[in-house]
Amino acid sequence: MRIGLVGKPNVGKSTTFSALTETVVDIANYPFTTIDANVGVTYLAANSQCACKELVARQTESGRSVELSEERKGSICQPRTGACNAHVRLVPVTLVDVAGLVPGAHQGRGRGNQFLSDLASCDALIQVVDASGGTDIEGNPTGPGGSKPEEEYEFLVEELAAWIDGIISNGWSKAVRRIQSEGESGLTNFVYDQLTGIGATLLDIGIALDSFRRANPDIPSISVWGDEERRILSDVLRRQLFPLYVAANKADLAEKKVYSTLQKQVQSAGGLFVTCSAETELALRRASKAGAIIYTPGESTFNVNLESELNDAQRRGLSELHDRISRMDGTGLNELLNAVVFDRLEQIVAYPVQDETHWADGDGRTLPDALLVSRGTTAKGLAYAVHSDLGDGFIKALDARTGRVIGADQELEDNDVIKIHAKT
Repeated sequence: MRIGLVGKPNVGKSTTFSALTETVVDIANYPFTTIDANVGVTYLAANSQCACKELVARQTESGRSVELSEERKGSICQPRTGACNAHVRLVPVTLVDVAGLVPGAHQGRGRGNQFLSDLASCDALIQVVDASGGTDIEGNPTGPGGSKPEEEYEFLVEELAAWIDGIISNGWSKAVRRIQSEGESGLTNFVYDQLTGIGATLLDIGIALDSFRRANPDIPSISVWGDEERRILSDVLRRQLFPLYVAANKADLAEKKVYSTLQKQVQSAGGLFVTCSAETELALRRASKAGAIIYTPGESTFNVNLESELNDAQRRGLSELHDRISRMDGTGLNELLNAVVFDRLEQIVAYPVQDETHWADGDGRTLPDALLVSRGTTAKGLAYAVHSDLGDGFIKALDARTGRVIGADQELEDNDVIKIHAKT
């Protein structure tokens, strides 16, 4: 799972990235602080309790002794990445902090095509918007009223659509000829050939073209299409390939009326809009790492560590942070990520194992991997998610709970524990 953080310069993308991944990156109050994309990993709590809770119950019922760690509050799994405490399993999500986008990027302005190519490998895009309106469209600080948040959103939508339009316009005459020789499938195949390099699948293209035809029943024959018709198609393709989920950052500094227009615009179209404060989340994580507070990401409160030695200025700062997240009911960042990954992208967690009896890998590690896969993923799809060789050699899978054989095309359920048999 790979999510891109996008938007104009100086809106808090790098602060968001640093807060969520706890990675040190350059953060400054001027455009293009980020030149090359930063890549890091954040961890989200799975929607369901870790399968290790059920494993503990099974082992106890069978009379086997189970050594439980008081520190981990009953969890017995051994995650290769992430962690698990009290059966709350943290699963990894890769974040990409992309250089700021300015108007005209599809023509090479700013970081231009480098920015756009960084997006191609992302499963979703979160647009970080300056909810306070304190920067102009190029990212220069202006103070309140420098820009309208809805203008930020609209210009990014336009840039992405223009980028896609530029790709499908290259060789457009071929599309016309293919339709004449292949019928409607010619357009599907042409668009797929053009956009496969930015992550498009035939399913994506099919869904987008169906949506395009329903919304434009009177559109003329493709042989007489001009720039307008192709641009409309490009926007529909953009919505399918790169839906934007909006992080209204700096909401703690903004009056609601500043961002309410964008909020209504996004939500009325079925989109996701969450108010956030990346700077607050970053401050909380740093204070937690320093041992000053006890804070769980996503919570709307924290406790001061009574054993920490704090001066008066630090105590005042923590009091201000506490008031801020109480007013906002949290910083919004974890809420947004959870909504994107589990609700919008419909990800579930699957546990591949080699030993179906002990739910372990070949080295005896208990439930070492918790993989995010799309709802509807098949047993063979899980094999490919583990390793391409496992998918290529797939023979069958086994439900570790029931011992039942699973065919290649059977869809998985959330929290499944699966053993895969494959040719070696």
